[in-house]
Amino acid sequence: MHFPYPVEHKIPLFLAPMAGVSESPFRALCRSFGADVVVSEFLSCEGLRRGVKNVHDGAYFTAKERPIGIQLYGSDPKGMAEAAGLVTEHYQPNFVDINFGCPVKKVVRRNGGSGCLKDLSLVDRIIKAVITATDLPVTVKIRSGWDESSRDPVEIALRCQDAGAKVVTLHPRARSQMYRGDANWDEIAAVVESLDIPVVGNGDIRSASDVDTMRRQTSCAGIMIGRGSFGNPWIFQQARALLDGAVASPDPRAAERLHTALRHAELALRVQGEGRKTILELRKHLGWYVKGLPGAGELRGRLHRVESFLEITRVLAEYLAPASAAV
Repeated sequence: MHFPYPVEHKIPLFLAPMAGVSESPFRALCRSFGADVVVSEFLSCEGLRRGVKNVHDGAYFTAKERPIGIQLYGSDPKGMAEAAGLVTEHYQPNFVDINFGCPVKKVVRRNGGSGCLKDLSLVDRIIKAVITATDLPVTVKIRSGWDESSRDPVEIALRCQDAGAKVVTLHPRARSQMYRGDANWDEIAAVVESLDIPVVGNGDIRSASDVDTMRRQTSCAGIMIGRGSFGNPWIFQQARALLDGAVASPDPRAAERLHTALRHAELALRVQGEGRKTILELRKHLGWYVKGLPGAGELRGRLHRVESFLEITRVLAEYLAPASAAV
């Protein structure tokens, strides 16, 4: 069973599309740590069609991020097709992904994201419309259903496959669960058993060992990592070792964590410029990098007040100074 875009490993690892997280700098960083495939933040088809700058900014990527998919959401088949055509012409990613999984209210209130799952004929029409508008592979990300009464991931996935999707990624929660409760990995296994195309598992991957466990439990063709990657690009490196039957490297020490945080900041400034928006977005990432370190609360508080790259550098250097002096 083959993916419709180049992947280095038999069981590829994916960085999930996450609003405000999987921006270009973080995607590039995760690729350098072993993520096989990355996906953009989910982008509004209406925003793309109307030429909204910040939506088009979200479609930007660098060559180092390939293979990459651009993910679209919307509930109008014609609008989704037009957006897919724009993305294909102007950005040329490796594939176009359709978001049928986002549970956030502002997306589903117009039947976008997982809101589409209330009407599987709409799911079918959107996939077919997008396929007609692009020569790129079209993939989908789904949840197990809109709510518990309509929960049927196998039926949803089969409809996607029959409509022409080349890969299905399943987050096995209903939309009504949001992120509560446990992801039902048995549903991933059921979808894998039922489909002829690659199935990527997603949900509740918090550590490298979770990646290995999901693969063994579900036989999925690939694993998508979301929140487990926050401030933790090493999860891809560690997971790859386990999937290859090797021993995973230990969690990084403080100096390595903070040097990587600084590298992330440098990438962000190079790609996005040192504007206030870039710094505000970086504050969130920096807070995740320091989680679990001694004195993390105080350090996080300082990082959440930084206003420049120089200030980030100074705060991190001051934190590491006592350890350096002791060597």
